[in-house]
Amino acid sequence: MSEPFVIVGGDAAGMSAASKAKREAPDRDVIVFEKGEWVSYAGCGMPYYIKGDVDDLEDLVSVTPEEFREQRDVDLRTGHEVVAIDLEANTVTVEADGERFEQSYGDLLIGTGARAIVPPFDGIDLEGVFTLRSMDQADAIEDYVSDHEPATAAIVGGGYVGVEMAEALDERGVDVSIFEMLPQTLQPFGEETARVVEDHLREQGVDLHLETAVQGFAGSDHVESVELEDDSVSADLVIVGVGVAPNVELAEEAGIEIGETGAIATDAYGRTNDENVYAAGDCAEAENVVTGEPDHVPLALTANRAGRAIGSTVSGDPTETGGTAGTAIVKAFELGAARTGILDDERAREAGFDPVSVTIDTETRPHYYPGATELTVTLVADRASERVLGASLVGPEGTKRIDTVATAVSSGLTVSELQNLDLAYAPPFSPVWDPILTAAKVLQGKLE
Repeated sequence: MSEPFVIVGGDAAGMSAASKAKREAPDRDVIVFEKGEWVSYAGCGMPYYIKGDVDDLEDLVSVTPEEFREQRDVDLRTGHEVVAIDLEANTVTVEADGERFEQSYGDLLIGTGARAIVPPFDGIDLEGVFTLRSMDQADAIEDYVSDHEPATAAIVGGGYVGVEMAEALDERGVDVSIFEMLPQTLQPFGEETARVVEDHLREQGVDLHLETAVQGFAGSDHVESVELEDDSVSADLVIVGVGVAPNVELAEEAGIEIGETGAIATDAYGRTNDENVYAAGDCAEAENVVTGEPDHVPLALTANRAGRAIGSTVSGDPTETGGTAGTAIVKAFELGAARTGILDDERAREAGFDPVSVTIDTETRPHYYPGATELTVTLVADRASERVLGASLVGPEGTKRIDTVATAVSSGLTVSELQNLDLAYAPPFSPVWDPILTAAKVLQGKLE
């Protein structure tokens, strides 16, 4: 009997790996150590729980701990924290209920995820100041809003969390301000998409403070204001959403290599510099499909897919974890915003490309068919090879069309090849020239 497959971390990557490994090799022991109580949950749904669209926090759980144990035969141990890895002995040290024990492994997966970055702001520990990364934090925010009924909220950071929480808190009757130190919100989505989103946020009553650095928070028993360099803005609630950092300390202390991105370095199969140790999810790097270089893009599908592949690999079927295009979509009140690939000119040039881009405003349906809305499409390509590098979309509907461009980016299609794709057409769904095809047609003209 082979040594067990041991997994550190019970969320997307870890539980996908555990489930796949048990299906492929049902006789092998699979042990998952999770230091918290929640496993296999949809973190992306947390703002919608706070908003009220999701009735119960437990609705965000995909598979319960009991289902993993009883139906999938996974030895899942919640409340168990792995505190050390011994690569020579092939063991992990686990703490639970105040005691320690050693667990041997044949293969080990590190799926320790990422944590919210907490800047050293004055007043960061005041009551009413939160980050949003875990289910417990989501529950705490919801309880605070329900119990204290804040009139004003400040969101520090204009990324995914900031935009989604602005909508959630507005729905709860709170006046929202967003503070972003950069010139725009949604930085990875590009300037054109950010501009459309920002105009819409203002229309919804969100007070935007761009190019504004927060100094800290003030209050007596609880937060009362956000402190800026020359001003103070009232806030009964604060959400700090300035990004995440991969949890690599456990791996690094064991001698696992950390990549240039700050996440755990892995090969195409998710293997680290130790042949028996893998890493996946928000703590690990993945190959960028545009540049071919390691990247750190903490997204749910990337984690799930990598975990599943590693579950196959350790069961005897070597499977690549797949690259990332950084494809993402976010809801901002009545708008959707989506992106994929490389949009930033500077980053494209650093990767050896000569970026050329177009931005068009077009309709999602024929002009004669009711319900058509405007969709803004930005498409980027390399001048020399004409390869599609990335895209960004924003509008009230149709932003899932980003998947078409994500496919083109991942497949290395040229603008001409994208333009010639045979996409579906019917008036209730699209004009004859789909907005993606129209953007490709315009960009092709610019490349000629």
